Amino acid sequence: MAAGLSCTLAACASQPMTRTVPVAAAAPPPPTQVYFYPLHGQSAGQQDRDRYQCYLWAKQQTGFDPSATLLAPHQRVKVIPEPAPGHDMAVGAVTGAVIGTVVTAPHDGAQGAIIGAVTGAMVGAASDAARRQEAERVQAHYDRQAAQRNARIEQKANNYRRAMMACLEGRGYSVR
Repeated sequence: MAAGLSCTLAACASQPMTRTVPVAAAAPPPPTQVYFYPLHGQSAGQQDRDRYQCYLWAKQQTGFDPSATLLAPHQRVKVIPEPAPGHDMAVGAVTGAVIGTVVTAPHDGAQGAIIGAVTGAMVGAASDAARRQEAERVQAHYDRQAAQRNARIEQKANNYRRAMMACLEGRGYSVR
């Protein structure tokens, strides 16, 4: 009897669902600042021109533009299980109690409701756990993608800094 009730309740359990939402938090941009000092008395105007020309050259060489490194909010993702945790357990308990009351003899209705509620709650809890695990799996996938994207950006930023430094050193500046 309890096995049949469990199978009936298991058919009522919903499939794991997740929802993705934008997240406002942003990682700080990778450091791209280059400090330089004129070794040959270059004027402020000449320094600005050299810096800008080196910026253009470094951007062209590396494919990295330090002014365009931040991700838009819709590109950062947080996975949320739907419906909220505990939902299926509550639904399972209520459904189990109703089924337990209906399938037992009239004088055993209370005992059937209790057994059904406990069984339904267990099935619902398993469904909630599956939904949570699926959300965690999907979140881990998004996190890996973000980490790979951030590593690529960081590498390009490092290449950009090296290109800027080489260009400025070639134009007669001390660079740090």
